[in-house]
Amino acid sequence: MFNTNIYITRRNELTTKFTSGKVLLLGNIENPINFEHNTYPFRQDSSFLYYIGIKSPRLAAVLDIDLGETVLFGDEMTIDEIVWMGQQQTLAEKAALSGIHKLLPFEQLFDYLKKGGKNSIHYLPPYQSHNKLLLGKLLNCPVEQFQPSIALIQAVAAQRSIKSEEEIIELEKAVDVAVDMHRLAIQMTKPGLYEYQISNAMQHFAQDQGMSFSYPPIVTKRGEILHNHMQFHQVHEGDLLLNDSGVETSLGYASDLTRSFPVGRRFTSLQEEIYQIVLHAFKSAERLLTVGARFKDIHLKACEALVEGLIQVGFMKGNVQDAVVNHAHALFFQCGLGHLIGLDVHDMEDLGEQYVGYTETEPKDTKTFGLKSLRLGKQLEAGNALTVEPGIYLIPELTQLWEQQNLHRDFVNYDFLKKHLKFGGIRIEDNYIIQENGARRMGKYLEREVNEIYQLKDNAPN
Repeated sequence: MFNTNIYITRRNELTTKFTSGKVLLLGNIENPINFEHNTYPFRQDSSFLYYIGIKSPRLAAVLDIDLGETVLFGDEMTIDEIVWMGQQQTLAEKAALSGIHKLLPFEQLFDYLKKGGKNSIHYLPPYQSHNKLLLGKLLNCPVEQFQPSIALIQAVAAQRSIKSEEEIIELEKAVDVAVDMHRLAIQMTKPGLYEYQISNAMQHFAQDQGMSFSYPPIVTKRGEILHNHMQFHQVHEGDLLLNDSGVETSLGYASDLTRSFPVGRRFTSLQEEIYQIVLHAFKSAERLLTVGARFKDIHLKACEALVEGLIQVGFMKGNVQDAVVNHAHALFFQCGLGHLIGLDVHDMEDLGEQYVGYTETEPKDTKTFGLKSLRLGKQLEAGNALTVEPGIYLIPELTQLWEQQNLHRDFVNYDFLKKHLKFGGIRIEDNYIIQENGARRMGKYLEREVNEIYQLKDNAPN
């Protein structure tokens, strides 16, 4: 946990946004895999971690605005639990480390919340099934009639979006380990291996550093599948490998890096051309990161850089700006340029992208293909931590559909494109912190130039 005063200060800042009522923060539970006592690795709710800091399951906290107190609801270990799990730090001791001095049994949460009525309870959108059921009982309300507090969502999003120095330190720890993990992957990858062998080696490395994956890694030669978690392919000379993976520190802070590289020692000529296009778009976006810049505008500039390169190679044609205005580039770049990062790899996505990545005056585009997948669009502020991750993905099914629908023939060279539909995908991704005078890439540098990747390959241990 962080220093006690950090949690107290965070809660005090949150409660100043309300004049009355109770802020309810629900922790997560252990979820069974196939029976009650065989569970998935426990991960605490990130907002609960932010304000309370305790990683134990089956907890709730109430910030009582009227009484000016924070109450933690949970239960100490039973003797049966001690027999099976061993005596651990008591819940009272953990609460004290969070600056909480009122601890009540979990079952008293119901009676405590009844005081003042359910309309005085501010709560966030639940995402775990258990918490949906629990909240339904607490509020005596069916799930479909939940009305999470917009004021609380906005307050939490605003507060968590600005990273403190201690948070940046944690994020950079996560980036540093991920950088070494990616270097390992680049150097070990060679023809004949299976994707899962590379993924397993990275997991082993991360765990040796006391960290875990921050999300299921994407380690694949089918890089055109944006969130491809299948890792059963054997890789061969001439294949591209896309490695999108990051780690999470013991305090829950994530990194999210991507590199695309040849399985053999060198790219093919077309692979190198496409890689350089993505790298150019990456650098174009990187230069635009600054306070006050709209991330949506940076995204569109990166799209223009991609189109410019795709025209030179022969996949696209026509005017660059017109192609982007008409969203023709989305055939090759279907997702967004990046997202906030922090305690979640897609930070606060459980609160809703509209509240986290956009504003009331600049709402999220939820319909336009490509833009609807842009998780961050608002103006950047000092303290924002985010990813930049342009890519080019040649998806056969999407290409076939667009051609059948006669879409964007003024911009897409379908005859040339169809000759290269087995290409796959390339993505490059780093993590940044926005500062008053621009932006800084977090953590150690991970090789991204073509000659740097080749050097890593050439210097790989036998």
